[in-house]
Amino acid sequence: MIVNPQPKTLHVFGSLNMDLVCRTPRLPQPGETILGTDFKTLPGGKGANQAVAAARLGAAVAMVGRVGKDAFGQQLLNGLQNAGVDASGVMVDAGAPTGVAAIAVDDSGHNTIVVVSGANGRVDDQDVDRLVARLRPGDSLLLQFEVPLPAVIAAANAAQAQGVTVIVDPAPVRGDLPAEFFKAIDILTPNQIEASQLTGMSITDIPTATAAACRLVQRGVAIAVVKLGSQGAVVATEDHSFHQSALPVNAIDTVAAGDAFNGGLAVALAEGMDLEEAVQFASAVAAASVMVSGAQGSMPERSQVAALLIGLKHP
Repeated sequence: MIVNPQPKTLHVFGSLNMDLVCRTPRLPQPGETILGTDFKTLPGGKGANQAVAAARLGAAVAMVGRVGKDAFGQQLLNGLQNAGVDASGVMVDAGAPTGVAAIAVDDSGHNTIVVVSGANGRVDDQDVDRLVARLRPGDSLLLQFEVPLPAVIAAANAAQAQGVTVIVDPAPVRGDLPAEFFKAIDILTPNQIEASQLTGMSITDIPTATAAACRLVQRGVAIAVVKLGSQGAVVATEDHSFHQSALPVNAIDTVAAGDAFNGGLAVALAEGMDLEEAVQFASAVAAASVMVSGAQGSMPERSQVAALLIGLKHP
């Protein structure tokens, strides 16, 4: 009897938030009050966003994190399950409310975000233990910094020890990362601001972004991907670097575009795409996401990404 190998799983260890989204013609200046045009509550959190992004693309995805014992928490769990994510690893924590993110989005698609961690801030070794029990060699793990750093570091170290690919989105960026942490990371995916803060370098264009990516590799990261929004992304490994142009689309809302990119990158690599093909695929996932408002609601289906890639090859 032929036994099919167990499919590889993309694990996400991170945050779940309810996004409180205000639309406004422009972003307010400090101390300024302006009138908005719309308000919505939408499921978000960088961890949950990346889980939904990967699941919508057809991957087997499991999430570990925490929500509060409240209406927002139940809505977030329902959203994960409806997207096809295994949410059995998400703890309902009666000691804190579900995390929220207050987001303002202007007419050009730019945004500002304030996150209140809630239950996300209580993620600890218990959650790491639940994650580790699920990991298998060859799986992938997506991490972000919206849950406490000690738990993130413990998760990365445990995953690396088990032969799991570790992909870290260093957002919100931290200035207290221990040097050894970089050596536990297979792929680090900062945006332009985060890469600048991690390296101390001024990033103004593709060459300076490439230099920053190379510096992150020198710290021990196997692959550094610096996301540059409309300028695409630059990628560095120990022996080469390259630039991936952004796909030309009409951006409506850039919320969670980076999460879409990470989910797409993880899926592409898990499916065996080479690095350049995987980054192009991830760029198409991000491009599809910015054409739709919201965080998890903007994560595209596989067919939408395929259409963008076909258009790129046959304009």
